Amino acid sequence: MARPKVGIIGNSYLVNDQYPVHAGGTMNSEAIAEVAGCMPLMIPSDPRFVTVAELLDTFDGFLLTGGRPNVHPNEYGEAETEAHGAFDRARDAITLPLVRACVERGQPFLGICRGFQEVNVAMGGTLHPEIRDLPGRMNHRMPPDGTLEEKFALRHMVRFCEGGVFHGLMGAKDVMTNTLHGQGIKRAGARVVIDGHAPDGTPEAIYIQDAPGFTCSVQWHPEWDASSDPVSRPLFQAFGDAVRAWAAAGPQTGLQKSA
Repeated sequence: MARPKVGIIGNSYLVNDQYPVHAGGTMNSEAIAEVAGCMPLMIPSDPRFVTVAELLDTFDGFLLTGGRPNVHPNEYGEAETEAHGAFDRARDAITLPLVRACVERGQPFLGICRGFQEVNVAMGGTLHPEIRDLPGRMNHRMPPDGTLEEKFALRHMVRFCEGGVFHGLMGAKDVMTNTLHGQGIKRAGARVVIDGHAPDGTPEAIYIQDAPGFTCSVQWHPEWDASSDPVSRPLFQAFGDAVRAWAAAGPQTGLQKSA
């Protein structure tokens, strides 16, 4: 049997400050192939090259990856400031309507970091440009120096809602995660359920209420060490199960009532 296909949202980069590429972290592909059990394929996230309709027809599910560029604040009705950082408007143009279409169709997606933020914005929510500047909040950004192991080390607890989707998925109410983000949810979008928080109150886990498909998204980076991390592994396994169910049943008959 052919593995179901997961489209991995690519980010725009300049190699050596001059050669434009679409790229994504190898650990994303590893998590999809080795833990979710699906075929990972990179998407050039730019409406010049692909359309949302084509993506929906080509892939069985989507991984909304993290990335340095942020969702442009115009997408949630706010003015751009220096605090908002860098942007990738081409990715915005693909992912935001893609999220809304997947929610409507029941097509599964998993949002990570920027992808988590994209899901909230796609559903009408807003973002804080810099979490660490808010009173009482911790610095959620990755350490500027050190090895990858040090940057992706587990740094804070996430507490899930009692009896919620993530509590059931993880089999635990409190888990430890890494943290490598500057922005975060200010106002939750329509139907966005915040199902987990960091100790400082920052939203860390969401899903879309009454969506017919898998919509779990997290603010941390579960792709790191996904095969052995006790939090990452069940998340990617559940996503892979949802993608296989979609691929087997199809959009006309395979709508699954889940997170």
